[in-house]
Amino acid sequence: MDQVIDLQEALPLTENKPHEKIALHAEICQNHVSTVRKSLIKEHVKGLFSQMRSCYGDFCIKEFDDPFLKEHVTYISVADTDGRTIIDLVGDHVYLHVYQLSADGPAQEELEDEDLSAASHWVLPATEFNGLWESLVFDEEIKPTLLRYARTTLLFSDKKIDSNIIGWNRVILLHGPPGTGKTSLCKALAQKLSIHMSDHYSYGQLIEINSHSLFSKWFSESGKLVMKMFQKIQEMIDDPEALICVLIDEVESLTAARKSAMSGSEPSDAIRVVNAVLTQIDQIKKYPNVVILTTSNITGAIDLAFVDRADIKQYIGYPSAAAIYQIYSSCLHELMRCSIIAPKEQLFDLKALELMKYAENDATSYSLRLLMIAKHSCGLSGRTLRKLPFLAHALFLESAPIVLDVYLNALSNAVKAQFEEREKLSNT
Repeated sequence: MDQVIDLQEALPLTENKPHEKIALHAEICQNHVSTVRKSLIKEHVKGLFSQMRSCYGDFCIKEFDDPFLKEHVTYISVADTDGRTIIDLVGDHVYLHVYQLSADGPAQEELEDEDLSAASHWVLPATEFNGLWESLVFDEEIKPTLLRYARTTLLFSDKKIDSNIIGWNRVILLHGPPGTGKTSLCKALAQKLSIHMSDHYSYGQLIEINSHSLFSKWFSESGKLVMKMFQKIQEMIDDPEALICVLIDEVESLTAARKSAMSGSEPSDAIRVVNAVLTQIDQIKKYPNVVILTTSNITGAIDLAFVDRADIKQYIGYPSAAAIYQIYSSCLHELMRCSIIAPKEQLFDLKALELMKYAENDATSYSLRLLMIAKHSCGLSGRTLRKLPFLAHALFLESAPIVLDVYLNALSNAVKAQFEEREKLSNT
């Protein structure tokens, strides 16, 4: 008789949704040497989807029977479906986004003779961020919510909605503890927008401003350096063919500096610099092709002057057992793909385990062990969780290939070691 393990709290049971027509966004990566029109590629993809008729969950197609698609398309990807609804692939609810990846790395923006880079910027969509969106795992529908917000923001701007009647600021604030994926999510969102808005904008640009470095270094000087930084951004915004995403990382540095200035511990010029930044944000958010993305590790340090500017204030916390399980599963599948773990073993997703009522048998044993490890990993950041599969091998194995049974023991030991290290550090 199968043994039943009480793990259902990791993911509550939900009912399957009925067959319905919901918006579906298919991303079509055009070969980097292809020069054919996007409209022609879309026609061929529509033909492929007509043959497929429907899908059930996310998918990625890399092999094509159609010679045209084989020559001009690298892959077709559909993501962010709930995996419980049969979705029609034919109809007005299907949006096709054709794009080509830029292989250029980030360019550095330096101001005057300073040896510190004030900002970095990428042409989007960038090869560097390819797949980043799909790799991020959160417990709530954070990614779809942010994507819908950003698309609506650009739609309202495109339709010239009067912002005096309906107010929005094009500002997103992600806050929470370090290592939870806030900055990565901002970069992934910028990449996603550049793809989904490819019919409106020829390309995108992501400008990342390191506010901590910028303001801590230049407070004693005038605000002209900050103004120069935003003048560079303004030059990019002036191109109507470009979608501009401005990322201000560690935005709490603004607040900390302004509080210090008001208390007298920083020169009065500092508060003018910070106010200049807020003024510049107010200026550039008026443009229809701009989205401002910000992050903060210290929620309580952000004052109302900035918080009021954010349309969405999203908390990003540590992942739950269900999210950790997905992170570990993706890591193990990658290790199997590269033959670090061999032979390949089946790992069920949580929806499948749920349908099987978490019954332990030969088929589910590895998956249930991984879920137990995930539960024991609660309290660790996403950044740490992504390192643990490497540390498991480095600290407890050091050979390859390894059978999954042995690797799961090593992963469990790595999790225990991580918590022991944290306890030692907290006692020193």
